Amino acid sequence: MTDLTSQADDMLLSVEAARQRVLAEIAGPVGSEEVPVTAALGRVGAAAVRATTDLPPWDNSAMDGYAVQVADLAGATELVPIVLRVVGEAAAGGQIGTLTQAGTVIRIATGAPMPAGADAVVQVELTTPLGADGASAGPRGRQAGGGLPAAVAIHAEVPAGTSIRRRGSDLTARSVVLAAGEEIGPATVGLVAGAGIGSISVHRRPRVAVLATGDEVRAAGTPLGPSGIPDANGPGLRALAAVAGAEVIDLGIARDQLDDVVARLRRGVAEADVVIVSGGVSVGPYDVVRAAFEIVGTVNLWRVAIQPGKPFAFGTARRGDGLPVLLFGLPGNPVSSFVTFEIFVRPALRRLAGHRAILRPSEPGVLLDRAAKSAGRRAYLRVEVERSASGAPARDAEGRLLVHLAGARENAGQGSHVLSTLASADALAAVPEALDDVPPGTVVEVSWLDH
Repeated sequence: MTDLTSQADDMLLSVEAARQRVLAEIAGPVGSEEVPVTAALGRVGAAAVRATTDLPPWDNSAMDGYAVQVADLAGATELVPIVLRVVGEAAAGGQIGTLTQAGTVIRIATGAPMPAGADAVVQVELTTPLGADGASAGPRGRQAGGGLPAAVAIHAEVPAGTSIRRRGSDLTARSVVLAAGEEIGPATVGLVAGAGIGSISVHRRPRVAVLATGDEVRAAGTPLGPSGIPDANGPGLRALAAVAGAEVIDLGIARDQLDDVVARLRRGVAEADVVIVSGGVSVGPYDVVRAAFEIVGTVNLWRVAIQPGKPFAFGTARRGDGLPVLLFGLPGNPVSSFVTFEIFVRPALRRLAGHRAILRPSEPGVLLDRAAKSAGRRAYLRVEVERSASGAPARDAEGRLLVHLAGARENAGQGSHVLSTLASADALAAVPEALDDVPPGTVVEVSWLDH
């Protein structure tokens, strides 16, 4: 059990110090699993993946046209074309043909294997199809219909290699197409599949158990009674965890009773990598979460110099297999719960999942409204980004984003209970601890949110 009496109430950890304590408890990513490449989007590779084939696997045509031997095109011009006999056709997915006889060509489609003996492709726009009598069998360029022409007039010379995609020009067999630790995006899915790989090893999704607390909290859609309030934190935190890439476990809603919270925590510790509890982490007579953490594990920190979200607890426990489980106690106010998840929990989940970049990218912005904040604490304001007529983010002459307090036009306020401004916010704007007054024109650090 951790003795917290040495951390006086007025000794608040900085955001960076608190986050570093959280991350220091993560030795590395969670384990790996094999998944179909089509199910790997957004995951992180656990091992290097090598191509099983050259890409393209064989020389193929980059154009619709005719496979030729360039020696047969000598002297061809627009007005005095060279006429060559058509002896076959190559289609995508078809067999590899052969072109060895001088004065002949093979009609070829884009992506079709190059015939052996051919050394260039003349695009169809430089040709005119001819009938057996030498008369034109169709218009210049593409044929609207009809079968294979008997001959073709070619109106230009082309050098060897024209319009041929060479075998292995994209990648070669055994080359690395996915490095360990690399995040898998749509293009990577296509590359890995195109390299002939059906399944890959990725870090599994962190398992996150979410528990809401409070005698007044009711599941959404159920009767509230005389003093109930709908549960926003449970569904909201489960959604945040899912968007962060986690597999989510719902621990329900606990009463403000130590035994109930401990029992649900023990289930979470047994099943998850991370347990998130909302509510019950302050100093009120019904705030039992810190005590519950100390029963199932240890408490590593409590109270951070952040607004909203000062009552924040973090600890660890051990699963039956001996592996650590991270315990997060977030404030009960829904905005505070959301902000502390963004600042502390999301980075931890991304590190567990194997991501290299664990923090959201940020950029400077200019706050166009006056805001209030507590002295000595870093404030995270919900903001809406000004937009141009085209919908693009508006910026000042120095390239900084122009932002308003979310809900300012409706006078909704920035209170930690105001969910409506959270839903309308584009981003969080960080105001440094050193600033006590936040007038219009204050420069803030803006981090975009998921929507």
